Amino acid sequence: MRRKIPSTTALLAFELAARHESFTRAAEELALTQSAVCRQIAGLEDFLGLRLFRRTKRGVTLTEAGVTYSRQISARLDAVERDTLSVMAHHGQGATIELGVVPTFATRWLLPRLSGFLERHPGVTVNLTNRSRPFLFAETELDAALYFGDAGWPGTEAHFLMRENPVPVCSSRLLGGASALTPDEVAARPLLQQTTRPYAWREWFASLGMRIAHDMTGARHELFTMLAQAAMHDMGVALIPPFLIRDELDSGRLVVAMNHALVSNKAYYLIIPERKAESAALAAFRDWLLEAAAEYRAAAGLD
Repeated sequence: MRRKIPSTTALLAFELAARHESFTRAAEELALTQSAVCRQIAGLEDFLGLRLFRRTKRGVTLTEAGVTYSRQISARLDAVERDTLSVMAHHGQGATIELGVVPTFATRWLLPRLSGFLERHPGVTVNLTNRSRPFLFAETELDAALYFGDAGWPGTEAHFLMRENPVPVCSSRLLGGASALTPDEVAARPLLQQTTRPYAWREWFASLGMRIAHDMTGARHELFTMLAQAAMHDMGVALIPPFLIRDELDSGRLVVAMNHALVSNKAYYLIIPERKAESAALAAFRDWLLEAAAEYRAAAGLD
């Protein structure tokens, strides 16, 4: 039975025209004439039986159906491109792991160690994609994810890696000459907030038996790297896991304002969909990662 799939040329023309909302720019990127792009998109609209663009005096805009279809097609064309590049890179051999990651953990902890895995498994390529928010594997091309939160993802295996245990850090200038701050002095400084952990300061103060009215007030940043930069520039005190800012602490660009860690009930996990758990490459990566995490926890005294 013949598949109900439009031509690749038409889909490429549509994806580019949708991205730019311009037939002219799509034609330039495809090295076609504008009329050729118009014909491809008109043929695609006839194939689908609906309008993807509204023609106006100023150009074209996507219809509601066009917006939806462009998102779907763009994701699938990206997947085809990734698969093609992977096959080209490995000449049809080897394996590729598409890994979703929380960015700071990947940059500061995973990447400095990843060469150890690649040395053991030279035929495996590990691609990293930023995923700082929860998602569904069925809606992505990801094989696994490094995730911070709870382990209860339906249809997945969760492998514990480590907890964060953040401490308050700031620039030495914000200490005002003191070697450390008291909890009240921490509360008196601007509190830098992390978007994905909105209750972190409240939980930290609560662990000391304190309630602070403004514990959720302050500039919000999504990534620990952003928090670290803000803290280094005297903008306030931030709660950050020490292992993510080891270089900044060792160099003195950041200092621990008070040596009291928040022991979180959430943790970093390797999440693998059950349907991919039998993958040899993923199994090798899982075993290596769990070994590396166990070595880190033992060295840091966290076991």
